[in-house]
Amino acid sequence: MIKILASSRLTLVGMLLLGGGAILSYGNPVDMPVWVLVIPMAFLALNLVCAMISNPRINRRYGLLVFHAGLLSVVILAAIGRLTHFDAHVEMLNGAAFDSKDLINIRQGPLHNSSALETVQFVQGDYTISYSPGIARGPTHNQVTLPTNDGEGQPVIFGDAVPLVIQGYRFYTSFHKGFAPIMTWIPNQGAKITGTVHMPPYPLYDYRQANRWQPPGAQEIKFWLRLGTGIDANSDWVLDAKKATGILVVNSGERRIELQPGEMAQLPGGQLRYEYMTSWMGYKVFYDPTLHWLFFTSVIGVIGLLFHFWQKVNKKLI
Repeated sequence: MIKILASSRLTLVGMLLLGGGAILSYGNPVDMPVWVLVIPMAFLALNLVCAMISNPRINRRYGLLVFHAGLLSVVILAAIGRLTHFDAHVEMLNGAAFDSKDLINIRQGPLHNSSALETVQFVQGDYTISYSPGIARGPTHNQVTLPTNDGEGQPVIFGDAVPLVIQGYRFYTSFHKGFAPIMTWIPNQGAKITGTVHMPPYPLYDYRQANRWQPPGAQEIKFWLRLGTGIDANSDWVLDAKKATGILVVNSGERRIELQPGEMAQLPGGQLRYEYMTSWMGYKVFYDPTLHWLFFTSVIGVIGLLFHFWQKVNKKLI
């Protein structure tokens, strides 16, 4: 039975199943279960274990045995990673505290426990992004503040390549970041509301900084933000969110009004006050507890393979 399960033909079948699972999982669609990857991995792991037990060309050569043990560990860890992984996005307003309830586009394995994520705390701060001619994106310097016992908070700066890691969750700044006007809606009847409307990512949608909002009991309002950021497509340029300015263009029915920060407009159903403009940063949140172990076992496997070939070459030389 073990020799049958160790068949190289079954290895080929497992590889084909894994390839099919990888195609189905491309782009990490929400409705695709991780089992299309995990089951082929489990099948290949069983096939590999049987080969290590039954094949003397593997279990009698220490280098090859270590290599296959490393390969087996990689397959098992990859399967565990798929079962426990977490992947999501979040947009954070400057000055806002992280809240796991704000996460969107969540993808997670069936065995993932997100209780640690609910304890993650930091506050979004300012950021700058360097650009080269042609609006080629360079380094991002994103600042957040971590809580401390003395209440002062610890500032931390990180970027696209080096994530902020808290409780094993890795927060990467994404290409999605931009501006948001803070507004107060004062209805003719009822309590006033202060909130924000996130504009599309900048400078990806430089000339399409538009969004819309419908106040409770009133007609929809369309917004356009006319930005002043100092953007320069022909030379090196730094996007500094705190130095940017913006005029809020409000379209309500047939009316078109331009508001400076602090100005107010009378609209059907109430008044709209443009408080000020702030920025938001988008994050990709990623969790996979197997990453470090994958690296370690991969290195062990490579060392085993090198040792095997070193032995073969050494025998020929002798």
